[in-house]
Amino acid sequence: MTDRLPPLTALRAFDAAARHMSFQRAAAELNVTPAALSFQIKSLEDHFGAPLFKRLNRAVELTEAGKVLAPGAADGFEALTGAWRAACRSIQSNVLTVTAGPAFTAKWLAPRLFAFAQAHPDIELRFAAGLRFVDLQKEDVDVAIRFGYGPDDGLFAQPLEQEWLTPIMLPEIAKTMTSPEDLLDAPLIHNGSDDFLKPHCDWPAWFRLMGIETQPRIASTFSQPDHALDAALAGAGVVLGRRTFVARYLSEGRLVAPFKTALATDARFRFLCRLGQEDRPDIAAFRAWVLTEMRKTSSCVNDMQIIPVEAQI
Repeated sequence: MTDRLPPLTALRAFDAAARHMSFQRAAAELNVTPAALSFQIKSLEDHFGAPLFKRLNRAVELTEAGKVLAPGAADGFEALTGAWRAACRSIQSNVLTVTAGPAFTAKWLAPRLFAFAQAHPDIELRFAAGLRFVDLQKEDVDVAIRFGYGPDDGLFAQPLEQEWLTPIMLPEIAKTMTSPEDLLDAPLIHNGSDDFLKPHCDWPAWFRLMGIETQPRIASTFSQPDHALDAALAGAGVVLGRRTFVARYLSEGRLVAPFKTALATDARFRFLCRLGQEDRPDIAAFRAWVLTEMRKTSSCVNDMQIIPVEAQI
């Protein structure tokens, strides 16, 4: 046995066999013959000085030593893969891969991207819309924009503008609203994606803020904020709209907020990237653009009275 590391090809063969618990499937993954894979593992065991697999009749099992080695080998190859991808991205300065939720991508990013493309024709943006947590240290993604509280350990995190929620509706519906109590008879739309907010920022909380203790009746519930907003745009009811998603529609006059009182939440959209990458030219340019565009929406809500949820609980 020696502390000197064995050849990388032998460790890769071991890692694949340990994950599949099959020499044949591991060989198929690595595009080699089972005999070649078996030879690599035998050379690794010779280097180690003891068996790493128990060869059974039609299966293999890890020995105790193999069980100790397998997690480290898997982590090592995962780290190497992440480092390789990061190195590749470092020389592709014209390609920026961004992940964000479907609602943020559709309602905030997409309508504004032409302006970014005009200002930065040398940067090619690639988007991956989804709610799955992306590991920026390991996956082929440069920037993530996520909503919530964090923490974002090990990442550069830039909180964006304060978020608040207020009743949003079509102008013709707003004409029938003379007081907050009138909303109790309106078809209220609930955005279920905000249910995680603590304290709650929902219809009961907003009505309590207005001094109304009556339990509101919800007409429809959507799991995604863009779907809830689309329902309001179609005239299906009144939604408790979140600032980032509704600011553009308010400024265009397509939707209105007749009651200028909003619930504030500590949850924010955050601009995330790997530590040390925040000043990479393409990431810095995109971050500056996002911050500027976010600030532009403030002008349409200057008259909004924003109250932290804690203040009315």
